[in-house]
Amino acid sequence: MTAFDETLPIIAEILKRHKADLSDMDWLLVNRDLKGKIRLIAPVEVSESKLAPTLEEIAKELESRLGDRAYPAEYAILYDENREDACKGASLFPLEGFDNIEVADRLPVSGNWLSFAREDSGAPLVVFFSVKGGVGRSTAIAASALSLAQKGKKVLVLDMDLASPGLSSALLPENRRPEYGIVDWLIEDLVGNGNFILDRMYAKSDIIRDEEVFVVPAHGREPGEYVSKLGRAWMPVVRDDGATESWPQRLRRMVDELKKALDPEIVLIDSRSGIDDLASACVTDLGARLILLFAFDDEQTWTGCQILFRHWRHASVARKIRERLQLVAAMMPETDTLERLEEMREAGYELFAAEMYDAIPPGEMIEERWNFEESDEFAPHSPWLIRRHQGFTSLKTLRGRLSKIEESTVAHVFGPLIQGLGELIEERDSDG
Repeated sequence: MTAFDETLPIIAEILKRHKADLSDMDWLLVNRDLKGKIRLIAPVEVSESKLAPTLEEIAKELESRLGDRAYPAEYAILYDENREDACKGASLFPLEGFDNIEVADRLPVSGNWLSFAREDSGAPLVVFFSVKGGVGRSTAIAASALSLAQKGKKVLVLDMDLASPGLSSALLPENRRPEYGIVDWLIEDLVGNGNFILDRMYAKSDIIRDEEVFVVPAHGREPGEYVSKLGRAWMPVVRDDGATESWPQRLRRMVDELKKALDPEIVLIDSRSGIDDLASACVTDLGARLILLFAFDDEQTWTGCQILFRHWRHASVARKIRERLQLVAAMMPETDTLERLEEMREAGYELFAAEMYDAIPPGEMIEERWNFEESDEFAPHSPWLIRRHQGFTSLKTLRGRLSKIEESTVAHVFGPLIQGLGELIEERDSDG
């Protein structure tokens, strides 16, 4: 029996023995279907060329080595006139060791963690993400939004944790919540009605008078048939020109429309935690300028991060995402804070050095190679500190507390985070 994780190394080993012949091909796809079974897709002209026997020999080797993980040799080769058509619907990444061979990974979900939208040039979009829950992301967004607003910044906050919504309760009283929310927009957009509810899916927070914090909740004032709506929210839309727009692409369009309507100086997004489809959309598909990776210094956090980072590295897409990442030390205890922070920096460095940084002397830039010293305070592995504080422990009571907690206390707890977000706005202003 060949396990799923063993298939690609075996395929690479087989193909490397035929690399001289395969290098004459414009392209070749290793197609991994929904069950994880393997077949090859090649240009149609290859079927009548001297390369056809080579592919047939490879198909026999794949059947022999992979067993049930490969299609029988007589069915293991498909031919297509157009590479783009052959790739349609798949997550693509290069097969290690080859320039002209890619893996076409067929997944039953839209989020694949590999398709990175270009970075938005407008108001910077910041995603608050974690691989595990309970790290204080939503509280940090609420406090950061209000602190930035007190400094005169116009802030847009989106509750994208659609399966477990709650951020809006920290910023909006029930009687100020808008009529609709993000899930409502995704449902209405399926029938072309998204723009008709856009101005009724956000509301201004009233915690601090005259400050501009606009909140877009996961659902409206009345959730209605939320479960039924949520089950349909992930559907793609076929546009008038025949092209299919996935739900993450629709979500990006929604964010763009909200930015046009409100013209914020920064957009803060509370992502779903974990390595799931919705989190993938937030992290990879919205064009985030900054992805804040909230973490505890524990085995579960580092294992989850390693799984995600390694996925990016193996698919040769780590360079597209790594400069947007920033580690955040979540809810750090007040005792031995500096020692604990240093321990987290060491663990963060170990992770980033293994999976994200290039193997060059730390601190040096060689062409596009990228690395940092372990002690570099400006490196993405060097965590922004958030202190644990009793006044920020419950979203249920946070809305009432935020208006009473002194600004100096907010700065003490969230100082590096608020400073980093402020610098991001200033950087955008100077670039624009």
